[in-house]
Amino acid sequence: METWVVVLIVVVAAAAAATAAFYFARRAAPAAPPIEAPPPPAKIIHVPASQEEIDRAQVEARRVRAEAETQAAAVRQQSDQLRQHNDQLRQQGDQLRQQSEQTAQRERARIDSELREKRQRFDTEIQAEAKDHRDKVLEVERRLARKEAEAEKEQLRIEVREKEISSEKEKLEKQLVEVKSRDEQLQATLKQEEQKLLEIAQLTAQEARDVVMKKFEEECQGDLAKYLEKKEEERKERSEEIAQRIVGTAIQRCAVRYVSDTVVSVIDLPSDEMKGKIIGREGRNIRAIEKATGVDVIVDDTPGVIVISCFDAVRREIARRALEKLISDGRIHPARIEELIEAEKKGIDEDIRNTGKKVCADLGLQKVHPQIQFLVGRLKYRSSYGQNVLEHSIEIAHIMSSICAELKLDPLIGKRCGLLHDIGKAMTHELDGSHAVLGADQARRFDEQRLIWNAIGAHHEDMPYETTYAVLTQVGDAISAGRPGARRDSVEQYVERLEKLEATATSFEGVASAYAVQAGRELRVLVDADKMDDNMALLTARNIAKKIEDELTYPGEIKVTLIRERKVTEIAR
Repeated sequence: METWVVVLIVVVAAAAAATAAFYFARRAAPAAPPIEAPPPPAKIIHVPASQEEIDRAQVEARRVRAEAETQAAAVRQQSDQLRQHNDQLRQQGDQLRQQSEQTAQRERARIDSELREKRQRFDTEIQAEAKDHRDKVLEVERRLARKEAEAEKEQLRIEVREKEISSEKEKLEKQLVEVKSRDEQLQATLKQEEQKLLEIAQLTAQEARDVVMKKFEEECQGDLAKYLEKKEEERKERSEEIAQRIVGTAIQRCAVRYVSDTVVSVIDLPSDEMKGKIIGREGRNIRAIEKATGVDVIVDDTPGVIVISCFDAVRREIARRALEKLISDGRIHPARIEELIEAEKKGIDEDIRNTGKKVCADLGLQKVHPQIQFLVGRLKYRSSYGQNVLEHSIEIAHIMSSICAELKLDPLIGKRCGLLHDIGKAMTHELDGSHAVLGADQARRFDEQRLIWNAIGAHHEDMPYETTYAVLTQVGDAISAGRPGARRDSVEQYVERLEKLEATATSFEGVASAYAVQAGRELRVLVDADKMDDNMALLTARNIAKKIEDELTYPGEIKVTLIRERKVTEIAR
């Protein structure tokens, strides 16, 4: 196609050249004089021309004629050249046409050859596929024939087996009838024998049954103790390994400082003269402070300090802040005292809110109601056995997160349960009820999930456990409270707890004495070897531990060690 385009362009160029030559030839020829209308008849005046003008006109005419002949010769030469070029182009076009026809014939022959080869391959493939399909169909038909033959044989076997089963069933029915008749005979014989035995032993049926059961129980008690000991060892090995790993991981990942809260705050004074200003004239300043805050301000002979005493940590903090500002300001009088205390009351509420928000943000807890955040912040000024409740709650949140991660539970839910489990302590003095129930009510009121408020209410068993998170919350509370140094016990509470432990052990039959050692972490029980054998000792130790778990409240765990020994003394004479 490109060859034909070239030929067409050449032909158009030749036509354009011929047109241009014709145009130049016409311009070179002398223009014909315009046809004018015959002039009106006039008077002809003959003016004789000079010889010089005639010669000049002839020279000019010859010059014009020579130029015209030269131009005509050039135009003829160009026309001949264009004709020759046009002939060459026509020849080239004929050659190109012949070449294209030859190329087309060769391409047609090649395509025909390829089509024949493809048709042959396709026919061969179709024949091969048809042959494979026929072979597969024949194979399927052969398999079906074999299956049908096997099914017929199986059917025959089933029919034979059914007949055998029917005959066996008839035999079994006959045997069953015989067994029933024999059983009736045996029952009658047993009743007769039992009646004879009762007459001989002079016992009722219930008394004889009790004697047999008691003897059987005594025989089985040793086996039962050995079985329980074996299972207990297996359970302890497995459970202690898993529990130690989980609890150890949780405790290692949680490092919370312990600062035992007290009921007093100490304020440093720049000089002892400041004590007089704080007391005021006739003690009016110190009375104003105690009246506005509800604390006791103790000014004694200790140099450079005064002491603020109050069981309410919020009041004590308000008084501490107000006194520090009064000391730094220097203006101490009742009006200024009341003004600063009112300002600090507003400031302490804002500090509580900010504390609750910061704790929730640090733990990654979202969508916590502002009132719940306020209760969390108030825990900063609450203590339990000398342990700060907010620090205790944060620690349990971290412990719960670690334990939940180990048990493939949601760590965020664990953190939420741990942080909020003691929010009832922020309002216990305002409402009646245990702090666990109050905290659960507040959590339910402010749209916490059911599993959250159930964990809060169940961590002291005031509610039934509904989820694993409730159990883990109680475990985390025990871990945090049971750490050495975490909490303080009074001497009376400590002694009372030890006496209850010892009384629980001595309440069992065969126990001679019991001693609580290692600050109540271990209970050593001494038993009478004449009244209790080794198997009974094992069961008694287990029952003592079970009773302690059910009836007593204690941090951590208590080890029960039961000691049975026999001393034999002989004198050689």
